[in-house]
Amino acid sequence: MEPSPSTDLPLGLRERKKIKTRAAIQEHALRLFKKQGYSQTTVEQIAAAAEVSSSTFFRYFPTKEDVVLFDATDTQLLDSFAEQPAQLSVVEALRRSMHAVYDVFTPEQAEREQERQQLVLTVPQLRARAVSMFAEAIGFLTDMVAERVGRSPDDPDVRTFAGALMGAILGQYLAFGGSDTADMLKVIDQALDLMDRGLKL
Repeated sequence: MEPSPSTDLPLGLRERKKIKTRAAIQEHALRLFKKQGYSQTTVEQIAAAAEVSSSTFFRYFPTKEDVVLFDATDTQLLDSFAEQPAQLSVVEALRRSMHAVYDVFTPEQAEREQERQQLVLTVPQLRARAVSMFAEAIGFLTDMVAERVGRSPDDPDVRTFAGALMGAILGQYLAFGGSDTADMLKVIDQALDLMDRGLKL
């Protein structure tokens, strides 16, 4: 009997196409925001620049805000954190994950990310959504920490630790998020050092 055709390759191709399309839309959006301002740029203009329809734009980004707030590195960070050696502390595992993702940025990627972060921090509705997303992320971080240390996400110590960790990162992000990526990592490293010295699970 002939083996049945594998579905892995078509799925992989479709996923890669989605990633490429999403990245192209975001790249054109950031270029237009830089050129003519966030408020002055419409979804229709972004779609036209990316050579997609407005309906395609909304399939990838529910709102204009989302095209800025989407961070393609989120999944990479989660995967890298899960792969860190078990003997590392939670804080050190997170630190290594961040460097594994951001240290390999090309100059172009670093510049684009800096522009994205500057938009997030200077456009009031984007800043408000970003802070709200940080609050939501505490739940994800709590689950990640709990899995790493073998405790329940409902454990008060785990929730406290995850909240403190996210608070430390948020504080540095709000102060320095529009800086060069390397500078941003440096201040987050300092915050994580303080966490690692004084708060343990």
